[in-house]
Amino acid sequence: MRNACIAALYDLAGRDPKILALVADNGAIVYDRYRKDYPGRFINFGIAEANMISVAAGLAACGKVPFAYTIAGFLTMRAYEQIRDDICLQRMNVKLVGIGAGFAYSDLGPTHHTVEDLALMRILPGMTIFAPCDPQEARKVTFAASEIDGPVYIRLATGGSPKVYETDRPFEVGKAVTLHKGDDMTIVTTGHIVPEVLAAVRELENEGIQIRVLHYPTVKPFDEAALLEAAEQTGPILTVEEHSIFGGLGSIVSEVLAENGCGVVCKRMGLRDRFPAGYGSYGWMKEHNGLSSRQIISSVRSLMECPSGSTS
Repeated sequence: MRNACIAALYDLAGRDPKILALVADNGAIVYDRYRKDYPGRFINFGIAEANMISVAAGLAACGKVPFAYTIAGFLTMRAYEQIRDDICLQRMNVKLVGIGAGFAYSDLGPTHHTVEDLALMRILPGMTIFAPCDPQEARKVTFAASEIDGPVYIRLATGGSPKVYETDRPFEVGKAVTLHKGDDMTIVTTGHIVPEVLAAVRELENEGIQIRVLHYPTVKPFDEAALLEAAEQTGPILTVEEHSIFGGLGSIVSEVLAENGCGVVCKRMGLRDRFPAGYGSYGWMKEHNGLSSRQIISSVRSLMECPSGSTS
């Protein structure tokens, strides 16, 4: 995903001289081609994320389109005041690219695991949020971000992301994508946990359980109509996110269902009022923190056994 996003940024820079790449002492190798061909449009601020964001706002005020790139946790938390006051309050045309979201930096520990960013970014007025599920989608959301006049946050994993889409698929801002059809219940998900969800759904399909998978590459603005249609057609909803259950996708889904009077069973899968636990491989981190395909299957089964109209 990261490489696909940067390749798209390189292509954008070739078309539009207003495009700039800003980094905070990272991306040294992956930005090699960009730095070589567009040296005047690449700025490394060092480990100074807040400064990078304030400068990005200033550049946007001068008509530039800066893409500010760094580790998701450092971007969304260390520079939060600057994102709020310098970018969103002024509605500056700045694109924020957060890499290594969720457990992607699996062996670096909780300081590098990012499970709060969706909650932080979604409460900022005017912020568009993208969470692509594979490299193809990462490329498309980067192009889409460049066309939006206003702040955008792109939530990415790092390298080695598996493909979800086998063929080219159009991307539309603000629209959910049905990745798997089914009428027994719906899993609502977003971002790079999607392959884990699909692995669980395929195993359940072998048992005759048909699960609809509704993926939200655009977390904000949120496609309420797709969710409400799924709730009406399939009943129970399970949200799965590599994020806290507070403030992220699960909260959004719960809010939409409640505000529209949907009496369906809804359960949220994610971190429950705790920091990510452990250090290890990415697969081990998902298992250790309750987000493996095996655990998703278990949640599906328990949810389908809930009495109609109850909540979990």
